[in-house]
Amino acid sequence: MEEVCLNSEPVFDEGDDYEVEGDSSAVGCDDETGENCSKKERPEPTVGLEFDSFDEAYDFYNVYAKEQGFGIRVSNSWFRSKRKERYRAKLSCSSAGFKKKSEANNPRPETRTGCPAMVVIRLVDSKRWRIVDVELEHNHPVNPQIKRFYKSHKRMVLAAKKAQPPPEPVTEVHTIRLHRRALMNTGCNVYLNVDERGHVDHVDHFKYLELKEGDALAVYNYFCRMKLTNPNFFYVMDLDDEGRLRNVFWADARSRVAYGFFCDTVTIDTTCLANRYEIPLISFVGVNHHGQSVLLGCGFLGHESMEYFVWIFRAWIKCMQGHLPQVIITDQNKPLQSAVSEVFPNARHCYNVCCIIQRVPERLGGLQGYEAIKRQLNKAVYNSLKIAEFETSWADMIKCHGLGDNKWLQTLYEERQAWVPVYLKDIFFVGMIPIQEDESLNAFFDGYVHKHTSFKEFVDKYDLALHCKHMKEAMADLESTNSSYELKTRCNFEVQLSKVYTKEIFRKFQSEVEGMYSCFNTKQLRVNGQIATYVVKERVEVAGSEKEVRHFEVLYDTSQADIRCICSLFNYKGYLCRHALNVLNYNGVEEVPSRYILPRWAKDYKRRGLLDHNSGDVDVDNPIYWHNLLYRYAIPVVEVGAGSSDHYKIALQELEKLLNNFNLAEDNLV
Repeated sequence: MEEVCLNSEPVFDEGDDYEVEGDSSAVGCDDETGENCSKKERPEPTVGLEFDSFDEAYDFYNVYAKEQGFGIRVSNSWFRSKRKERYRAKLSCSSAGFKKKSEANNPRPETRTGCPAMVVIRLVDSKRWRIVDVELEHNHPVNPQIKRFYKSHKRMVLAAKKAQPPPEPVTEVHTIRLHRRALMNTGCNVYLNVDERGHVDHVDHFKYLELKEGDALAVYNYFCRMKLTNPNFFYVMDLDDEGRLRNVFWADARSRVAYGFFCDTVTIDTTCLANRYEIPLISFVGVNHHGQSVLLGCGFLGHESMEYFVWIFRAWIKCMQGHLPQVIITDQNKPLQSAVSEVFPNARHCYNVCCIIQRVPERLGGLQGYEAIKRQLNKAVYNSLKIAEFETSWADMIKCHGLGDNKWLQTLYEERQAWVPVYLKDIFFVGMIPIQEDESLNAFFDGYVHKHTSFKEFVDKYDLALHCKHMKEAMADLESTNSSYELKTRCNFEVQLSKVYTKEIFRKFQSEVEGMYSCFNTKQLRVNGQIATYVVKERVEVAGSEKEVRHFEVLYDTSQADIRCICSLFNYKGYLCRHALNVLNYNGVEEVPSRYILPRWAKDYKRRGLLDHNSGDVDVDNPIYWHNLLYRYAIPVVEVGAGSSDHYKIALQELEKLLNNFNLAEDNLV
């Protein structure tokens, strides 16, 4: 690590008055010569540059701004509430945003332009500040030859004055420590390396996992222990030519069996990668018959490149004997998108709307009228029933707030068909994307993994996390099998599905049955052959206690018992909505058609043997196949055996007898 000196001459008269906004930035003087460093040795703000303090990061951007001809200010800061410690900040061009309208008789003219230029810095490892986002383009002219009096530049001279003895001339001196670190430039999807002089070089070679002392041994010992105790535990490691660990993938026996049941829709969770956690964890998550998240495999990724994603995806599919998911949900990530296209060309690939909405405060928080922008954005995303409604709502938001030059919003709009719910109505999501503003989805390891969790800590917590999830599923199985559900209406739909659905899924469907009573004025609009179009009116809450009447179109084919609502709740969640139920009831239909009762939500789903184990592409002599099939047949024994004391005694007795028979068979072989 080498210190880079950033010196330049003041661009304004030292006697000018000024006001200090926010915290003053201390400037250290480590260079007695006062010589100017060459601009060629001074890097532009780049994602991944690190500094020893917030002040150094501020000074670095301030000096860069002065050279380019613009001022800066701290437009946003994030603090930890308990310690009041700043951990994130957004440094923007002084022309960012807009000033509040003044009611004075002679208000000052508007000088801001809503400029998007900025850097976002974040505290990492509780000691260094790293640039995590950069926008260098301005929406107004900048010229270093124009000697404009920016307050941020005046602050530099004030600090330099205080730092030096009175007789000495005032000289700007800033010492910025640039830490050597490999990182990924999200704009061009290649790796960069900041050298000790601040130069940025492209790196073609692959990275490997950065393991601390004891991490590698802990991971290896865990895999060996699991393989000894459970032959169906799967793991594979990717090593480079020098034997360094690049990628890891593994899946335990339960995950491999669960994949057979719940591989229709899968989320590839890269939260730890996006947030730069210490462990580069990637997890494959599905939804079980209770609507609970279920783990379908895990991995550690050396870095976020298409090649590495492809490797871990192929390891996952090999582990699952070649069975492919139908729908894949990921974060908005170009290398990830390319890898999904290559390995799963026939799967529907969508972006996780939660991840996108969570970035709104960071991306748009510094704009004037942010709260209004946020409301309009959420309305466009969550309240649009038709594509035309979304297009109109989005265009109004852009026009009203002057957001036509916002590159992030431009990218979101260009890729809207991959994440906006109204474009995804034909995809079956089993509840894995939110369709309402107040919905949220937690990561599978939420509460078990934090930013500084090490590899060694994670393998210790991994078993605990899975144990808790398995216990939760087992309790849900027992409640669904042994409990009788409380009915809240006299509707036959509720009675019918109470005998089929698991408890949690029935509770959600029951909410739709109750919601039928908030619908009114079901009316037939037109008939085209066997297909009739209805409109169902519903009073829905829009803000607080306010309600508005919305119109939902429902198509009903009497010959095929086929019904579709414009809200598309069945595809999003897997059960019929209140609007469709109203139309069925209007037509005298007393039971939900069987095609709308999905087996994957049934209490006895795992007992039905839905997997086609006799298909030609399955190796029936493979021990993995034996394990999965035996496990499938053992599930109903456990579930029924735990239902009562008598069943428990019978199951335990028969299992003990079976194990004794295995021991006798092995003795005869010897």
